[in-house]
Amino acid sequence: MSALRIIFMGTPNIAVPALSNILDEGYDIICVYSQPPRPAGRGQRLTLSPIHRFAQERSIKVRTPENFQSDDTISALDNLNADIAVVMAYGLILPKPVIEAPSLGCINIHVSLLPRWRGAAPIQRAIMEGDEETGVTIMQMDEGLDTGPILRQDRVRIGQETTTKSLHDELAKTGGRSIVEALADLQRGNIEPLP
Repeated sequence: MSALRIIFMGTPNIAVPALSNILDEGYDIICVYSQPPRPAGRGQRLTLSPIHRFAQERSIKVRTPENFQSDDTISALDNLNADIAVVMAYGLILPKPVIEAPSLGCINIHVSLLPRWRGAAPIQRAIMEGDEETGVTIMQMDEGLDTGPILRQDRVRIGQETTTKSLHDELAKTGGRSIVEALADLQRGNIEPLP
């Protein structure tokens, strides 16, 4: 079991395997941040995000701020005294005080081989452009959009039969494996960031 105190920040289904694998490896998730419940379905009932539901099932504390513009919200995160925050498809741009709150900063799981396909639709872009491969990048976050140093990359082939759904699912699994390997390498000091 690891002594790292981890915050996990994510919202959709693609992030669930990463959170699940981190927990299965015995890491201490001290809090999960996810997007607030949103109206969904015919009745427009407030619905928890997939990450929120998963964290609740595992009895992990969940916070759902609308943004990080208030000092109280940033203070609450800072007071968790986290070692690191793992971010995947959270859906909010993190300001510098949030990125710097954990002692080791924030690392992001991004589903492309950065610097290709920065931003919000990397799976669709890779397929639309006929890429033969994509993958997962684990990166140290900075204030830019997917611009921090690369810590690890794992490749995934795109075949003629690959669909957005099948690639989404494969990248979700790959991200889950990649993050636990990256966390272990970080603890051992085996990562050399690549600008």
